[in-house]
Amino acid sequence: MTLLRLPATVFGCSALLAASAQLGGQTSFNVLDIPSSARVAALGGNNIAVQDADINLGFYNPALLNKQMERQVALSYLRWFNKADINLGYVGYAHHFDSCKTTVSAAFQFVDYGEFRRTDDAGVDLGSFTAGEYALQVGASRPIDSLFTVGVNAKVLFGQLEEYTSTAVAFDVGGLYHKPGGLFTLAAMLRNIGYQTSAYTEQREKLPFQVQIGTTYKFRHAPFRLGLMLENLQKWDLTYDDPNAQVNIDPTTGEVITEKVTFMDKALLHVVGNVEILLGKNLHVRFGYNYRRRQELKIEEKPGLAGISFGAGIRVAKIHVSYGYAQYHLAGASNSFTVAVRFNDFKKQPVLPAAAPQG
Repeated sequence: MTLLRLPATVFGCSALLAASAQLGGQTSFNVLDIPSSARVAALGGNNIAVQDADINLGFYNPALLNKQMERQVALSYLRWFNKADINLGYVGYAHHFDSCKTTVSAAFQFVDYGEFRRTDDAGVDLGSFTAGEYALQVGASRPIDSLFTVGVNAKVLFGQLEEYTSTAVAFDVGGLYHKPGGLFTLAAMLRNIGYQTSAYTEQREKLPFQVQIGTTYKFRHAPFRLGLMLENLQKWDLTYDDPNAQVNIDPTTGEVITEKVTFMDKALLHVVGNVEILLGKNLHVRFGYNYRRRQELKIEEKPGLAGISFGAGIRVAKIHVSYGYAQYHLAGASNSFTVAVRFNDFKKQPVLPAAAPQG
């Protein structure tokens, strides 16, 4: 590729990574919306309303950060299609402060687009270069009362595409309703509120801002947790107008037959559904269905598992390991791996003094 074509090429890669044919290409730093957590990937790419000890969920919705995540560290890795040579991952840590009833977190996230060959207009090889985007994030949450919690993430973003660079700042604001011991959880989020402080070119781009609402319900006497997430609520019509779609002509009138998009069709494009099967404390099985991903990326003649995801989480000794599989289209799928450890679990239990002999 020529040097002049580099920005357009990598922006195209970003659009593919976002797996959002309608919204892709309209924003920069789409690494922010890639579900690099194995649990989130297995649940359809979105889950902002589960209140437990998983630090990985706190990176997506800061209101989920809580005391159970005290001194927990997580590592995640995602190989984005085997032949694409694109790698993603993050490392994060959480700490709780009893004095101010606040849980804080810090994380570093990256996407490595791999190695490119640099050529001039005549095709002469000029060597190689790399490209990537990086996000440094800090977050905090605090309960308002026994039912409501609020949280905020702050992010500093940096992108390098050969000699082109870009920087940005962004914030997430989240709220959570959860009754202690309750079965129902409701969350709302404003994601990626921010500004591109410097652009790859002379024109600044928007960040992938989203409005999200999510809810989960855990059955009292059955090992299931159902989730329903609504995303991209800032834009009602997410219908994708495929320029390569086959044009059908009415044989009677000779007019183009336009497929009608109903209200329900538009509503479902915002929906991500998921379920977790809780087989005890040490094993969870997960399934997700992303309707918009399936509608935009499936091939009509062979839709396969496009939009469907699944995975599992297991606790081995005191280490939590998760795997997530997400099918995007026939070109490939993503495989995510996450490992989390809570240092408090390794504390030695105090030895109680032996009881005095009786009699």
